[in-house]
Amino acid sequence: MAIGVTMHTFDIQLADVDRSVYEDLSVRVARHPSETDAFMLTRVLAYALEYEEGIAFSEGISATDEPAVVVRDLTGALVAWIEVGSPDAARLHTGSLAGARVAVYTHRDPAKVAAGWAGKKIHRSDEVKLYSFDHGFFDSATSALERRNTMIVSVTERRIYLDLNGSSFESDIHEVTAG
Repeated sequence: MAIGVTMHTFDIQLADVDRSVYEDLSVRVARHPSETDAFMLTRVLAYALEYEEGIAFSEGISATDEPAVVVRDLTGALVAWIEVGSPDAARLHTGSLAGARVAVYTHRDPAKVAAGWAGKKIHRSDEVKLYSFDHGFFDSATSALERRNTMIVSVTERRIYLDLNGSSFESDIHEVTAG
């Protein structure tokens, strides 16, 4: 018998001082059995850090033609293509052709992620942003994950302060351009 998805809920208080975004969010995340805790938490943080009207999770691993997180305007047009993990250059090329903005959030070594794109064709590669966090941030934070989660996400001067189910973590948000 195949193992199905596991649902996780996140009640998030978001205070992104850098972007002047202050919201209370409640999201449900379907976690595929092959998805790691770090990948799921990165998806949730990407959602929070990119939050704007029209943001949504894609259908996940089964949606091969969509990123992990997508932003659409009121007409349904793609505004932002937001990948998680270590997508290949072809996915970034597709996203850059389809949307106005492409971002990647990774829980992995950003140098290794970017190295996979070197010399590959990526439309507007100089505009693709790769965001990563301090080494060990996800190892520590995932230890606090539960099925029902309460998060406080504060961002100021590109530093994230995360309270996850009563445990506190912090990290700089590092930015690299793909091109």
